[in-house]
Amino acid sequence: MSLPIISADQRLAEPRGIKGCIFGKSGIGKTSLLWTLDPDRTLFMDLEAGDLAIEGWVGDSIRPRTWTECRDFAVFIGGPNPALRDEQPYSPAHYAAVCERFGDPAALDRYDTIFVDSITVAGRLCFGWCKGQPEALSEKTGKPDVRGAYGLHGREMIGWLTHLQHTRAKNVWFVGILDERLDDFNRKVFQPQIDGSKTGLELPGIVDEVITMAELKADGGDPYRAFVCQTINHWGFPAKDRSGRLAQVEEPHLGRLMAKIRTPAAPATDRLTYAPPPADPAGADQSQPQS
Repeated sequence: MSLPIISADQRLAEPRGIKGCIFGKSGIGKTSLLWTLDPDRTLFMDLEAGDLAIEGWVGDSIRPRTWTECRDFAVFIGGPNPALRDEQPYSPAHYAAVCERFGDPAALDRYDTIFVDSITVAGRLCFGWCKGQPEALSEKTGKPDVRGAYGLHGREMIGWLTHLQHTRAKNVWFVGILDERLDDFNRKVFQPQIDGSKTGLELPGIVDEVITMAELKADGGDPYRAFVCQTINHWGFPAKDRSGRLAQVEEPHLGRLMAKIRTPAAPATDRLTYAPPPADPAGADQSQPQS
């Protein structure tokens, strides 16, 4: 048996989907992004039951109502994880049971993109399920243990997101609500609206793209909607671009955004920019740490 090395040509020839999340305040138009996707190639996971914004959109939908259904759809879409035991979710046994109920998974081959609206509601369904599990009860008193529920919630959400992230051949986009708050120093901060802290903290490390859909305003101009795509932005919005191909601000069109992400990559040396700070009038180099 030879060492199972995947060559660069093999890796580049593999079908690869884009995994990302889009956050924005309520009413900014996140669900309406479905209009920018091919309805024949997109599956809408409608968790919010709030599809009025896309009335007339002719794509297909699924509507999980419980956390168990969310896990079932995730394993049906992403396939089994052979590293898991039969009693665990996303295991080969779980996949076989779901396929027996839903039918041939080849029915999903027609879809390139899974659009999940929203991760905020998925988190609520997950937390509601977690509160009813034995782990959410104190072993000593038998009373509800919120810490145990939140611990289980974090593991469940990360497992669900990671399983969908490993669906290599499909694009998977999660949308969610972005909260604006003030920290202890009265500074404006933005946080994804997801129950518990673990999911919000680890999500940027799981997906390829983190996009904030925001209302921006040019000097003296009218406000407009846009995607904020780079981590370094002066608004403080959560953002990340693993592809290195997106500008700080992009048009709020998900179809064209994915097309731009798939454009040929620039040489690695050109993927990051560096702008040193201005020189100090006294001649000190401000880019060096001061003792």
